[in-house]
Amino acid sequence: MKTLVASILPLAVAAFLGSAAFAEEATPANGAAPAHHEEGATPHYPLKEPKEEEWSFAGPFGHYDKAQLQRGLKVYTEVCSACHSMNLVPFRMLDELGYSEAQVKAFAANYEVQDGPNAAGEMFTRKAVPSDHFPAPFANAEAAAASNNGAAPPDFSLIAKAREVERGFPRFVVDIFTQYQESGPDYIHALLTGYEEPPAGFQVPQGGHYNPYFHAAAVLAMPKPLSDGQVTYDDGAPQTVDQYSKDVSSFLMWAAEPHLEERKRTGFMVMVFLAIFTLLIYLTKRSVYANKEH
Repeated sequence: MKTLVASILPLAVAAFLGSAAFAEEATPANGAAPAHHEEGATPHYPLKEPKEEEWSFAGPFGHYDKAQLQRGLKVYTEVCSACHSMNLVPFRMLDELGYSEAQVKAFAANYEVQDGPNAAGEMFTRKAVPSDHFPAPFANAEAAAASNNGAAPPDFSLIAKAREVERGFPRFVVDIFTQYQESGPDYIHALLTGYEEPPAGFQVPQGGHYNPYFHAAAVLAMPKPLSDGQVTYDDGAPQTVDQYSKDVSSFLMWAAEPHLEERKRTGFMVMVFLAIFTLLIYLTKRSVYANKEH
């Protein structure tokens, strides 16, 4: 065991120092243009890496902030749901955000879903109930693409886990020890707040919008979706793009991993059990071999 720890510790230290050096090297000085803007350079997306934000659900003892999740739901329903679906999230799960059963039923009733066939063999629409899922804003992917410059907006059910940005070596080694698992929310927040004017000489195609945090290119079809004061909060939270982005990122993380708190509690209890079990094994070994000649 000592040999194993001794072999891992230098690797962890080296990875941490290498990560710090890489971050310092990758950050342009005095506002200089990043390397991808240099003539002849091969672009690597995203052009800018998302900043690590502070999240209540980060770390081994992290937990969801229900007030923030409720604000994020408000941002999603008032802004994002016009284009993005959440086909895997049922309304009944909203009780985990602190809503009562009556509130969940009332919220679901604001939507209409297709059902059927009825006795006549025809499909019909009805008000949604808690067992239904969030309905999609478009009938199919082709209709979604036709309404959004040829690019169908992705489903938001698992977006916070599906859009993680690879951090590469040596930082992924450091992430093992720091338990960094918030790459998805960091990316979503960076994307929503990262719209900016393109650098000199960069041609943005018609219908495109420059965003250096986009994971697939420098330009995406989605225009800047948020602006200050766009969504009214009732709890006094700042009504800014930065706050909207953090709230909806947290909500989407919850949608992708609603049992995160339970998983972390279980993991903590397992680690406590393993520590106690290891101690008992060690004490048993010492007791058994205490009177033995070595």
